[in-house]
Amino acid sequence: MDILLSSVSQGLLWSIMAIGVYLTYRILDIADLTAEASFPLGAAICASQIVAGMSPVLATLLGLVGGMVAGLVSGLLHTKLKIPALLTGILTMTALYSINLRIMGQANVSLLGKETVMRMLTTMGMDSQMAVLAVGGIFVAIVIIFLYLFFSTEIGLAIHATGDNNEMSQANGINTDTMKIMGYMISNGLIALSGALMAQNNGYADISMGVGTIVIGLASIIISEVIFNNVSFVKRLFVIIIGSIIYLSLIH
Repeated sequence: MDILLSSVSQGLLWSIMAIGVYLTYRILDIADLTAEASFPLGAAICASQIVAGMSPVLATLLGLVGGMVAGLVSGLLHTKLKIPALLTGILTMTALYSINLRIMGQANVSLLGKETVMRMLTTMGMDSQMAVLAVGGIFVAIVIIFLYLFFSTEIGLAIHATGDNNEMSQANGINTDTMKIMGYMISNGLIALSGALMAQNNGYADISMGVGTIVIGLASIIISEVIFNNVSFVKRLFVIIIGSIIYLSLIH
């Protein structure tokens, strides 16, 4: 039961990253490797700011913003400089390695004894495992509600159209470059948010914690698509959560 509870709580935190990967991989049809660096970027920003005395909630949101900036850079490199998507991800990932080191000031930042969003709930009498579960559930719910509302707007539908048929979208007056940049920003923002939450859950931020991130994201997506095929966009987001939990259960 403890292993199952751990897999579910960890799976919720990782599923935010998997949803971010899904936005570029499936919605925009772009293989974005920036996830390998935006994940530790969110963790680095969050951990360094918590150590500096910032509120853990604000530090988490700052990590989200940092990921969106990384997505903006990748989006501009891909759309404006016409660099292929894979090379764009590699360039941004390489540059962010040095930036993450600069942000943390060292290879590893410990959050031992520091206030985190999980510890805020444990001080209220909640069990540590349940606190992770609650935090994961709250953030996942916020992410799904935001994406549902956003992709119901004209801009969201334009991003969908850009991924489905780039040439036809341009013919209908959609600025596909802007849509791709926005997709990059939202995707990497969510990935960095997951990194910020994972750093607080693990109790540290490490320069190498992003290694294998893209594998976990893609595995969660593929598992969800194999088990649940032909579902709507919102249902797919929920299914990705299930895929993430299943994957974490298997590797545990």
